[in-house]
Amino acid sequence: MKRAFLGEFEEVVLLTVAILDESAYGVTVTQEIEQKTGRAVGFSTVHTTLQRLEEKGFLSSRMGGATAERGGRRKRFFMVTAAGRKALSEVKQIREQLWDSLPPQTLQLMGG
Repeated sequence: MKRAFLGEFEEVVLLTVAILDESAYGVTVTQEIEQKTGRAVGFSTVHTTLQRLEEKGFLSSRMGGATAERGGRRKRFFMVTAAGRKALSEVKQIREQLWDSLPPQTLQLMGG
């Protein structure tokens, strides 16, 4: 099977869905990313990325029940698939290899 590559934001969204587990839907993913990264992200950007990750097979989704607070609309909850877990594992391994290959002096503080 060909290895799938994740963009940086796709990786952040996929990790966030994994963190949120069964409570991952567009709004909670957006809020969690902003809280964990300090980075402002648009809901539409997250929503598009969730859809793209589902199309790639890294996420699956299910519709939750309608709620009065949402005007009778249902939430789409996302879950990481086996392919998504594999992709995250591969990305983590690659990043660890890169960090382990970094010469120690590269990260030393100036004058320290």
